[in-house]
Amino acid sequence: MELLMPAVGLLFWMALVFGILVIGLKMYAWKPIIGGLKEREDQIQSALDLAERTRAEMQKLQADNQKLLTEARAERDKILKAAKEASDNMIVEAKNKAQAEGKRLVEDAREAIQNERVAVMAQMKKEVVTLSLGIAEKVLRKELTDKTAQQKLVAELAENASLN
Repeated sequence: MELLMPAVGLLFWMALVFGILVIGLKMYAWKPIIGGLKEREDQIQSALDLAERTRAEMQKLQADNQKLLTEARAERDKILKAAKEASDNMIVEAKNKAQAEGKRLVEDAREAIQNERVAVMAQMKKEVVTLSLGIAEKVLRKELTDKTAQQKLVAELAENASLN
């Protein structure tokens, strides 16, 4: 039973050694341990604060990047719209210019055709006059006295005459 119930002297020495151990630990070991733990706690807290600031800064940068991206897309759309309008305007201008040029060419062709028609008509009139004068000259040279013979000659000459 001695093992279960220690002697009073043993308890005294155990308590005394335990007290000295506690005082020694308090003076030499706990201060550095607690100081180290406090320092470690401060480092962890500063790391957490830095992580929070970094996270907030990253969110701000992401928001700024999103804003810049939105502005860039809007600017791109604006530039594309302006380019499309310029392209459409150029196409319309070219089409209008081509139509005007086509109308001018058609008018020039009509005018040339009309001039050619007038020239052809003048040439035909000239040939008809020349032919008529030739016939009249031949009729006058023969000095026909008979009217039937004169009509027969005119009909014959008209039949033989060709219009170029």
